[in-house]
Amino acid sequence: MSPMTGGGMPRPSPAALAAFQALVPEAAGVTTRPMFGNQAAFVQGNMFAGLFGDALFVRVDDEGRDWLLTAGGSAFEPMPGRPMRGYTCLAPGWQATPEVAGEWVSRALAYTSGLPSKLEAPARERGGSRLLRSR
Repeated sequence: MSPMTGGGMPRPSPAALAAFQALVPEAAGVTTRPMFGNQAAFVQGNMFAGLFGDALFVRVDDEGRDWLLTAGGSAFEPMPGRPMRGYTCLAPGWQATPEVAGEWVSRALAYTSGLPSKLEAPARERGGSRLLRSR
């Protein structure tokens, strides 16, 4: 899915934004913030769902991705020809079936919750390099 044309990032309609906000669970560690000029949901610093224009994308395992693609979904491509690995758009019309979209957002949250946290860790824990001082 790449609705970007003319070099600008697509913006969600008010209806898509409201539908997305209603789908994001109020769970521990879940936050929302702007991403790609739209809104996205995060857990432990990892993005698990979001909007790109009116398209809803989720981060799911390979089985979920394959199912979504078979059901009319598409690869999430914020830049044409450059899909974002691990993210898949639900089929257009997701707003008409909020129960189904909600199940995918919940599945994305569960999957992404199992990934290593991206929350800021001290440099030593991140494996950051130390500066060597000459004596």
